Parts: sequence; structure tokens; C-alpha cells
Amino acid sequence: MRNAFAQQITQLAQQDPRVVVLSGDIGNRLFDDLKAKCPGRFFNCGVAEANMVGMAAGMAMTGLRPVCYTITPFLTYRCLEQIRVDVCYHHVPVVLVGTGSGLSYASLGATHHSCEEMGMLRTLPGLAVLAPADAWEVKAGLRAALAQDGPVYMRIGKKGEPAIHAAEPDLQLGRWIQLRDGADLCLFSTGTLLSVALAAADLLTAAGRTTAVYSCPSVKPLDESVLTEAASRFRVVATLEEHSLIGGFGSGVAEWWVDRPTPPAARLLRFGTRDEFLHLTCEQEEAREHFGLTASELARRLADAAG
Repeated sequence: MRNAFAQQITQLAQQDPRVVVLSGDIGNRLFDDLKAKCPGRFFNCGVAEANMVGMAAGMAMTGLRPVCYTITPFLTYRCLEQIRVDVCYHHVPVVLVGTGSGLSYASLGATHHSCEEMGMLRTLPGLAVLAPADAWEVKAGLRAALAQDGPVYMRIGKKGEPAIHAAEPDLQLGRWIQLRDGADLCLFSTGTLLSVALAAADLLTAAGRTTAVYSCPSVKPLDESVLTEAASRFRVVATLEEHSLIGGFGSGVAEWWVDRPTPPAARLLRFGTRDEFLHLTCEQEEAREHFGLTASELARRLADAAG
């Protein structure tokens, strides 16, 4: 995903001279092509992420289109006040890109995990939140983010995520992408767990329960038209994210759910990380197993809910 981001931002920067990239002391070699093709438009801000976000806000106020890039927890938790006051309060078009989101850096311990930041950031007024599923969605998401006239936060993985799409999809804020249709269950997946969602759907299909699967890169705003249809069509609807069950994508869907004038009859399930720190030092797959974010466990719990 980070390679796809570097390739796409280089291409978009060549097309738009206003685009500048600010890095929190990572990705220097990753952006060699950008530095060669767009000299003077890459800024290594060092381990001073809060300053980086403040710089980006100032640049945006002068008409530039700044993109901030660094490891997710250092961009979000460390800079919440700057994102809130410098970027969102002034509603300036800064794109914040956090790499290694969720449990991508499970092997580096809890300081490098980011399972709460969407819950924090989606409460900020005017800030859109994106969570692409694969490299193609990263490219499309970055293009969509730079087309906005306000701030956007995009959380991406690290490397090695499986490609789901065969080409760049038509990704728009407030719109989700249907990958499969089904009659029994509906699974909304955001971020890098989409391949797990598809594998769970395969297991359910083999057991005689067809499952609709949507990629949901737009966490804020939600796709209310798709939600409305799913709530009336399916007996069980589920959300999946590599993020805490508190405050994230599933919480956003649940808030929409209970605010309907007539509550949907469908049952809503949410899959994500529990309200705990992961003290286990391990790889991402083992961390997902710890939280039950595997195809077999999803399929089992969905089948139980469907009865």
C-alpha cells in the first residue's frame, strides 16, 4: 500500500503543482521519484509530527495542497490538537495519510498499534475518514481526497496486502463498492480486512448461506443509501474493521442504525478489536487471531447469528 501511495502521489503532484508532501521522518527513499520529478515539494519534517500538521495547515491556507505522511499512531494520537484546531477548525484541504494502520505493526508493540484513531478523528467536524482495502483503493482514495475542498484522513496498511480489485475502482466519499451479492447475510468491510471478509463469505457460501460483501473505504461519510437497502433486505448485517469496536466504523453504522425513524428489523453485528491493549508481541496475522478477526471465526459467528 505504501508503494502505491508513493507512486500515486508522484503522479498527482506532476499533474498539480500545488501538491506538496510532508513526511514525519519516514519514507525518504520511498519518495525519491517524487523528489526528482517535483523538486522542492517534499519536506522531511523530522520527528516533529505536530509541527508537520501545523505547517501543512499554513501551506493549505496559501493555496497549496499538502499531504502529510507518517506512521499512523504518530500522525494521529500525537497530533490530535493540531488536527482539530489547525486543520479542522479552519476547514483547510489537508490530506493526512497514516501508514501501518491497525495491527500492521503488531511486532513493534502497542506504541505502534492504531486501533482507536478512527474513533477519535471521525468526531472532528468536517473531517472525512477513508480506509482503503488494497493498493488500488489507496490510489483511488488519494485521488478522491485531493479533490475535496476540506480535510481528509486516510489510514492505509503497510505492505503485502492482497490486491482485491483488478484496476482502480471508482471511489467516492460516501459511496461503497459492492463486490458480491447474496441473499442471506451482508458484510461491510473497511480497510485491510477485506480479503478476510471475502474468505468468510466463501465459507458461508459453502455452508449454504450466500453473503453480500461490500468494500467500505468511506468511513465518514457513510453510504446511507446502501445501508438503507441492506437494513431492509437482510436478516443479519455485519461490519468488519481492524479497529476498536468502540468508536470506529461499526460504531458509525450503529449510530446510523438506531437513529432511523423506524429501527431496522435486521440484526447488526460488529467485528473489531476489543477494549484492551495487545500486550502480545507478534505478527499481524497472530494479532488478528487474538481478536477473532479470521475468516473461520467470522463465518462461525455469522452463521450462528443467522440461525
